[in-house]
Amino acid sequence: MIHGIINIYKEPGYTSHDVVAKLRGILKQKKIGHTGTLDPAAEGVLPVCLGKGTKLCDMMTDKRKTYRAVMLLGIETDTQDTTGTVLFERSTGELTEEQVREAVLGFIGHYEQIPPMYSALKVNGKKLYELARQGKEVERKARPVEIYSLEIENMDLPRVTMSVNCSKGTYIRTLCHDIGKALGCGGCMEKLVRTKVDRFEIAESLRLDEVEKLAASGRLDEKIVPVDQMFSSLPEFISQGEELDRLLHNGNFFSRDFIPGTLVDEWMQKLQGDPEHAAEKVEDAKTIEAGVSRGSAEEDGTAQELRIRVYDSGRRFVGIYSYVEEENKWKPKKIFLGGD
Repeated sequence: MIHGIINIYKEPGYTSHDVVAKLRGILKQKKIGHTGTLDPAAEGVLPVCLGKGTKLCDMMTDKRKTYRAVMLLGIETDTQDTTGTVLFERSTGELTEEQVREAVLGFIGHYEQIPPMYSALKVNGKKLYELARQGKEVERKARPVEIYSLEIENMDLPRVTMSVNCSKGTYIRTLCHDIGKALGCGGCMEKLVRTKVDRFEIAESLRLDEVEKLAASGRLDEKIVPVDQMFSSLPEFISQGEELDRLLHNGNFFSRDFIPGTLVDEWMQKLQGDPEHAAEKVEDAKTIEAGVSRGSAEEDGTAQELRIRVYDSGRRFVGIYSYVEEENKWKPKKIFLGGD
């Protein structure tokens, strides 16, 4: 079985589930999961988790994402993109580039976004798009999202090409809709390409036919990111004996005494001496816990929490451990050993 993450280029026409199904056939293994849906018409980066890497699926959905989108102004549709039914059209002839630029850049930062009816979100156990297809519309609560950066790459009105770096849960077609609404002319998304998810970039992504060729030639391992390398920013510790190995293999906590105090002090000094980088490390490590919301490390008081990558004496990756000072223990946060 293959373990790790592979950077797939999802082509238009495929759903994320289609990609997983295709990969199961190519790789001859069932344990595969995607890291967040892309609409069938959208394309681009889709990290896919394999084997033990499927334990990372919840982590990857929390990562920042970058998109290149083409917004079409003057048209509003029921799906908020050009695949839907046109609800109305308005002239954009009086719009100036400066007005559009001001409206677009006004969405940088935090804003409350109402999810579209044509989405996979559930209300009372039913997916919104299923209700929408029945001609029903239900009230949706606005959700906080954040646009970290928004750059206009090209403007040829009524079309605007934008690069958007945003938080999880952001609907780019809703962003286009909201910009159009702010301009008073309506808007929708004409094209969407996801160019980056965390460390995975579009330039290094593989189409399914490329994966098939690499697998057939026995070279696919070159393109798999090992599970432990997703935590490469965390300090590394390797067990030195059977006693600790037994604790690790059973998923137990272990005493600080197993790790030299000088080494722990060194790790803590680095964490405290580089607060900006430390916050990034904690932010990445926090996302390994299912259901944990991302937030600033300073706000939730975890900025000085020390987490490490732990390996057994055979150099097998065990998982991520966190130091609990008041208990003088290292406790497991996410275990990856086993499950072959």
